[in-house]
Amino acid sequence: MAGGIFALLDDVAAIARIAAASIDDVGAAAGRASVKAAGVVVDDTAVTPQYVQGVAAKRELPIIKKIAIGSLRNKILFILPAALLLSQFLPWLLTPLLMVGGTYLCFEGAEKIWERISGHHEAEVKEPSTELDPEHEATMVSGAIRTDFILSGEIMVIALNEVTDEPFVARAAILLVVAVAITLLVYGVVALIVKMDDVGVHLTQRSSALLQRVGHGLVKFMPVLLAIISTVGIAAMVWVGGHIILVGVDDLGFHPPYDFVHHLEEDVHHAMGAFGAVAGWLTNTVASALIGLVWGAIVVAIWHVIPRPGKHATDHA
Repeated sequence: MAGGIFALLDDVAAIARIAAASIDDVGAAAGRASVKAAGVVVDDTAVTPQYVQGVAAKRELPIIKKIAIGSLRNKILFILPAALLLSQFLPWLLTPLLMVGGTYLCFEGAEKIWERISGHHEAEVKEPSTELDPEHEATMVSGAIRTDFILSGEIMVIALNEVTDEPFVARAAILLVVAVAITLLVYGVVALIVKMDDVGVHLTQRSSALLQRVGHGLVKFMPVLLAIISTVGIAAMVWVGGHIILVGVDDLGFHPPYDFVHHLEEDVHHAMGAFGAVAGWLTNTVASALIGLVWGAIVVAIWHVIPRPGKHATDHA
């Protein structure tokens, strides 16, 4: 009897070890998939604070919470099931869809760069904090969630592309972890960003001269931080988008662009000795960003040339 109990305990321990290893594998795969989606994550983080500019301080966190819940709902209830069905029954469609998303990233990045260079898009002046009526707030949150749907779709498709070889259940678990982790990361950082200036203002009112200096520093640094995040987001979009296009074209059978970048990366890697790995990665990154910028510029040019209903009214508004 005792032998049977110990055998059972051994079996339970073995199952527990297998389960723990599976959890570790899911976590590791989710981490790799999330890193691949970094460009979209940075862009999402840079975009969201704009929705609470000019909003009364007491409504900032509740609004961010509503957008975060909507984002999670987008990922789990709509995008995740669609992505799993796609990978299970139409896996050949994944690369073209990924390239469409990559083109969108290149377009967004190139258009933002053009707006900065041309001066057509001036930064909006932040309005004084105001109270929003429930209807206006609901409309703003709905708009933010719709924008998030596009970015969330990109994140999930990029993540899915990294785990297509995993079994169905593992794929579902990995994508679920990515959905929750990315949402918590993005909106946690956004909440921290939008409240940091309030923390700075609070510190300026303390009696300590040191805390007052820290508070003034925070208040002055926040616009700089937002500008840095925005710039990094643009760079990440053209880099990630360009890399998606580069790899996608290769997967579809046109190999010269990918082969050229790959051989260039290897040559730099071997030439730089101890710094070869970093130099090779930077070479691939810069090449991907240039591809993304050129491809995005082409799409921007086409987009602004093609006549669309209401285009002229919008342009002259």
